[in-house]
Amino acid sequence: MLFDLYGDYIFCDGAMGTILQKNGLKPGDRPDIMNITAPEVVENVHRMYVDAGSDIIYSNTFGANANSLSGTGYSPQDIITSGIEIAKRAGGGKAKIALDIGPTGLLLEPMGDLEFDAAYELFRQQAEAGEKAGADLVAIETMSDIAELKAAISAVTENTGLPVLATMTFDKTGRTYLGFTPEEFAETAQAMGAAAVGINCSLEPAEMFATAERIAITSNLPLVIKPNAGLPDGTSGVYSIDPDEFARQMSQLIEIVATAIAAKTTQPAQSSRRTMIIGGCCGTTPDYIRALRKVF
Repeated sequence: MLFDLYGDYIFCDGAMGTILQKNGLKPGDRPDIMNITAPEVVENVHRMYVDAGSDIIYSNTFGANANSLSGTGYSPQDIITSGIEIAKRAGGGKAKIALDIGPTGLLLEPMGDLEFDAAYELFRQQAEAGEKAGADLVAIETMSDIAELKAAISAVTENTGLPVLATMTFDKTGRTYLGFTPEEFAETAQAMGAAAVGINCSLEPAEMFATAERIAITSNLPLVIKPNAGLPDGTSGVYSIDPDEFARQMSQLIEIVATAIAAKTTQPAQSSRRTMIIGGCCGTTPDYIRALRKVF
């Protein structure tokens, strides 16, 4: 197991990019390059999450692959090494450090031109750099394509000893934007050796109820739930759900998932308890993590 916990809550962090936008990140600039150009700003964000009670913090490396970094003058190794070192300093031994890996930014065949082996190589470079820098685990997140998810999980599990948290992003219909279902995702990720599966981004907690339930029923792995803080106002940029409402909705979500898991558990030897790895995505801040810890 990823942690020596079962039936408990593990708290992740919240958003990085939306906070960096308020602390020097200019529109159109890459947040991960701030690992090099403004490491103290990134470290401060991590530290605020640790102080708020995060057990896991995600490195500022979401898009740090060779394709996305092409033309920037930086390599994945540059950004990832710096990002993990910053997170470790901020964590101070109190939080596990997750190498954050997002999509490549390209569509895999047959929907696009990127070959599976090429995607695998991009993810391999990231995974190996993260392990060398001292990451404790890998968080593969915001995926929409099962083929890309397979490439990412394979690259991590075949080239490192790091456990994988795997999450995809779903819309209100319960599908990714490429049409994949929660069941397809959960079955695939579990079969490939993920340590935990779940959902992140796109939706507020109340909009994730059905999808989270379907993932919980399909898989027996720990669940990762990292919703958005609603949607940003077009003028002010303020997200629609405050920390208390976010935590209230998360409480409802966890209750729904727990009921579904209990209903699925039919054998006395089986446990209806499931480790829940919870946090936030876009628009969330350390105050949202504090609110979660208060409720849970």
